[in-house]
Amino acid sequence: MGSPIKAGTKKRKPAGKAKRGHRKRRMPKQANMENRPLLEPNAAGIDIGAREMYVAVPPDRDEHPVRVFDTFTADLNELADWLAACGITTVAMESTGVYWIPIAEILEARGMRPCVVDARHMKNVPGRRTDWHECQWIQFLHSVGLLRPAFRPEAQVCALRAVMRHRGELVQMAGQHVQHMHKALTQMNLQIQHVISDMTGVTGLAIIDAILAGERDPVALAKWRDPRIKARPEIVEKSLVGNWQPEHLFTLKQSRRLYAEYQQQLAECDAEIERLVGEFAPRVDPEVKPLPPDSKKSRNHAKKRKKRAKKQPGTREFDLRTEVYKLFGVDVTQIPGLEFLALLLFSEVGRDMSRWKSAACFVSWLALCPDNDISGGRVLWRGARKAHNRAGQLFRMAAYSLDRSATPLGDYLRRMKAKIGPQGAHTATAHKIAVIFYAMVKNQVEYDQTIWEKRNEQRREKHTAALKRQAQRLGYQLIPIQEENAA
Repeated sequence: MGSPIKAGTKKRKPAGKAKRGHRKRRMPKQANMENRPLLEPNAAGIDIGAREMYVAVPPDRDEHPVRVFDTFTADLNELADWLAACGITTVAMESTGVYWIPIAEILEARGMRPCVVDARHMKNVPGRRTDWHECQWIQFLHSVGLLRPAFRPEAQVCALRAVMRHRGELVQMAGQHVQHMHKALTQMNLQIQHVISDMTGVTGLAIIDAILAGERDPVALAKWRDPRIKARPEIVEKSLVGNWQPEHLFTLKQSRRLYAEYQQQLAECDAEIERLVGEFAPRVDPEVKPLPPDSKKSRNHAKKRKKRAKKQPGTREFDLRTEVYKLFGVDVTQIPGLEFLALLLFSEVGRDMSRWKSAACFVSWLALCPDNDISGGRVLWRGARKAHNRAGQLFRMAAYSLDRSATPLGDYLRRMKAKIGPQGAHTATAHKIAVIFYAMVKNQVEYDQTIWEKRNEQRREKHTAALKRQAQRLGYQLIPIQEENAA
């Protein structure tokens, strides 16, 4: 239940005489800050904690402008009622873990605008650091427009984002149990994980299941080998001879069961993601505006793998490219590197690019642009900002996948590697991919690879002109091979 709190006052010691040679320091006046114009007169501030929330409203709205509420649902509803009675329209709060999510959802349901602020922005504008004073400091900074709200997509995208992030955690936990299976096999000196490329494939799991069923004959175990395995049958048999220790067999059985359980959870998670994606209103209708032709050669291999894969009974096919095309309105999978990251990217940034004024603002939010620290006209530091941005990491992953790509973006990555090194090259390529993505989604234009050809021609002409100028300065003249052969 909310309760007003009065700030305790401490008795000050009588001011003594200042020491000779020292001046008394005066505390900075708050008049300059208090006289700033109020950009948000109906603003409140909340200092969020795990058990209590300190809430401050403008002093003229209530007799006790600062109150404390517990974090139970009934108390949060009482907090929202009190803010509504005070005429509050926007509330600023620090993004402390996930504690801000329940109160933000309640405030949104009441028609108030929550402003989730990065804690680092609060450190840039220092103030009093107790819970009692901090909520007032947050309220004041928000009322004068010194706090910037963090990006948060719409509620429907947030729901998809929560499930997608949960799926990523399930994949990581399933990978840990794969490592446990490898460890148990190695401890029994079974080298099958070094003979086949994937222990979670058809051959690997079939051999593990046969081992857990009691089979110990390497010849019988090798019969589970898939014909597509490149290793010879005698090599597979040789790798299945080991020491059958009961404690390691027990850990192998536990890890195999847990891996199967996580695979089941992933299947349920995929079904939920498919349901959430189907609830979005499509930007385009593929029947009215057909999907553009795929220009990637790798799609032929994907179609072959798709034909070989066995479809589960009772499940319909989920075409990722078509669904992403319906969500964004353009085929962003044609951007090199974003073939399988487009849906993850949608769950992180959504499809409303008007939240960023320009592509430069977008890549700055992604922390993919260079930054510098200049003081006195001298550059103190230059480089990329260190920020944990999930969407920025997706663009970096897209850049990492282009090391051997024959696309123009792959050529750009390798050219940048020769100039600024691998780390800067991947950041620069991720920056370029993000700019292309922003332009496509905002302007609703398809990916045009011919633009790269024009720019390559311009760069070639510029490089040729530079070589001619350099040769002229040295007293030489460059003659193209074609003109020389014609002469």
